[in-house]
Amino acid sequence: MITLKLATSLDGRIATAQGESRWITGPQSRQQVHQLRASHDAVVVGAGTALADDPDLTVRLEGHDGPQPARVVLDTRQRLSPGARLALTARDVPTYLVSSEPLRPELAEAGVRGVLIPRREGGRPEMAQVIEALASHGLQRLFVEGGGEVAASLLREGLADRLEWFRAPIIIGGEGRPGLGDMALSRLADAPRLRRVDLRVLGDDLWESYERI
Repeated sequence: MITLKLATSLDGRIATAQGESRWITGPQSRQQVHQLRASHDAVVVGAGTALADDPDLTVRLEGHDGPQPARVVLDTRQRLSPGARLALTARDVPTYLVSSEPLRPELAEAGVRGVLIPRREGGRPEMAQVIEALASHGLQRLFVEGGGEVAASLLREGLADRLEWFRAPIIIGGEGRPGLGDMALSRLADAPRLRRVDLRVLGDDLWESYERI
């Protein structure tokens, strides 16, 4: 089960051109994101998100006493610092780094677990390979939170079973950072199509749920 989460402005931006992103959506939306995290085996982000936001990726809900989902960073160049929050807490919450090279010793010493996948000629590994590798570690319900290239890859390869889209009533403009990377579409007929299954109001935000057709 692959759930893709987007939290954007109305025009689909996740940050300003300078990278400011906290907070685009309101507290009720962020609360719901924590609920969604708690219902999955792992929270997945790309290296860009991990570097820019230095996130915890944990469930922070009052009264939550269940297990924390694992954290997964897709980082083929292993840019994650041993001083990042994800590495510093890797012995408390299972933390995986997906790469095509053996894990750097300083990350392994911090408790980060390496997931080795084949290098694909010309760029990033296929997301299907990533998902298969994570499943072999018992991570089968994935909650994918960022960034734009990871989200685009999932949609482009038809791997996102569900899309949870939180939209705030602000406009950032074309210079802002997009929530989705390039889709490599030449025809509208090739665009991924989803079915909206729910629409809710969370404070000032909209929360839309879609399923793959």
